[in-house]
Amino acid sequence: MPSYHILNGDCLVVLFNQTNINQDIIICRECLIDGNVHADSIADFWKTRAKFIGSAYNISTEEYFSKTVSEFEKLNHLPDNSEICLWFENDLFCQINMWFIISLLAVNPTHKIFRVFPVIENNDDIWKGFGNADIEKLEQAYNSKIQFGPEDIELGKNLWTAYKNSDLVKLKELSKTKSSCFKYLEEVCQAHIDRFPIDKSSGRPEKTIKEIIENTSGEFESVFSEFNRREGIYGLGDLQIKKIYDRLLSIR
Repeated sequence: MPSYHILNGDCLVVLFNQTNINQDIIICRECLIDGNVHADSIADFWKTRAKFIGSAYNISTEEYFSKTVSEFEKLNHLPDNSEICLWFENDLFCQINMWFIISLLAVNPTHKIFRVFPVIENNDDIWKGFGNADIEKLEQAYNSKIQFGPEDIELGKNLWTAYKNSDLVKLKELSKTKSSCFKYLEEVCQAHIDRFPIDKSSGRPEKTIKEIIENTSGEFESVFSEFNRREGIYGLGDLQIKKIYDRLLSIR
């Protein structure tokens, strides 16, 4: 059975390559937590994302297609009956990317899909994911992988559909589904829902960043560090937080 590993970003690649796990890697280089994800077809989806990534992160369409879309397109050419391991962390950033990938993989029911969870030894580290991993912990994580059943795959597809349609009511409903493949699902979905308060006030990340700015030196590095300490559930990187930070400073 051919085996493939989908990693969320490039950070884990160097360490992964030092393990005894086979090296057929596909890298997910997206941040679907940020920007428009609405499209009528996969071709339109990539165009929409390329436009957003270009405007938000100054990455050319050519680079987006060559570095990001090309990796996703590998999923269309995996042999039947492949073992596919999803190395995704527990935070919202990673979960949304994983929901999308599940929706892509689900078109081939012969695949055997597995979730590889980071090894967490301290409850304070549940949102740090593979950040504290070494070779031994990666191999331990792989050996403890959990296979998605048909109902888990269906849940992943439905989560992606609710997310891309901005259907927060459906997302809330789905979040209560119990699945060994989706840890902390209710908390993660609520974190997303909290980005869009019913009263149209600022979302939870903006409120937290504003509070940190007002109660610290306000320097970005300290704001970024404190936000991740308080709100690691979002999994936001420096680029996403910097956008919110700059916007808040511009309206002070």
